[in-house]
Amino acid sequence: MKEDERPVKSLNGAEVKKLMSVAEPYQTIKMRVLLALGTGLRRSDIESLRFSDIDFVNNYITTNSKKTRKSMGSRPVSASVMTELSKYVSELGDGQERLFTDNFSHKRWKKICRAAGITDLKFHNLRKTFGSLLAQNGISTAVTQRLLEHSSPRLTNKVYTNVDPVLRHAVEQLPVESWL
Repeated sequence: MKEDERPVKSLNGAEVKKLMSVAEPYQTIKMRVLLALGTGLRRSDIESLRFSDIDFVNNYITTNSKKTRKSMGSRPVSASVMTELSKYVSELGDGQERLFTDNFSHKRWKKICRAAGITDLKFHNLRKTFGSLLAQNGISTAVTQRLLEHSSPRLTNKVYTNVDPVLRHAVEQLPVESWL
C-alpha cells in the first residue's frame, strides 16, 4: 500500500483556539480566519466578499470562486460565524461595499502564527482544517466535496481531509484489555 507523501496539515481544537486568541487584536485577520475555518473558502474568495453576498436572515453567503469559476448561491454558514460576522460588519463605515478594504498582510499572518506557536501554517491550511473537521465529525465526502467545491471526491479525501484523529479513536475502541 502506497503511503501519502505529505500528510494533510490541519489544526486541532487547541491550535484553532490559540490562533483565534492571538488574532483578536487584528480584527480583519481574525474575521478572515473565522470565515476560512467556518466555510472552507479560499483566501481569494474571502477577499472578494461584498456585503451584498451576505444573507444575515438565512445565514448564507453567496460565493463565486475565482479559482474554479464555480458559484454557490446559498453557501450555508453556521449561526455562530454569522453572529461574529454581523458584529464585524456593524463596526465598519457606511457606504463600504467590500467586506475587507485592507490587503491581507503575510507579515502579520506569520507574526500571529509564531505567537500562536504554530509553525509553517499557510492560510490555505485553514481550508484543509475545515475539510478535516467535517470528515472527523462524520460528514460525508459528498457533502464536504460540495462545500469545498471540488470536482472529485478523490481530491477531497487525499488533499483536504485529515482523518488521523478518527483512525486513532477507532483503534482505541478495540477491546484489547479483554483479550489479555
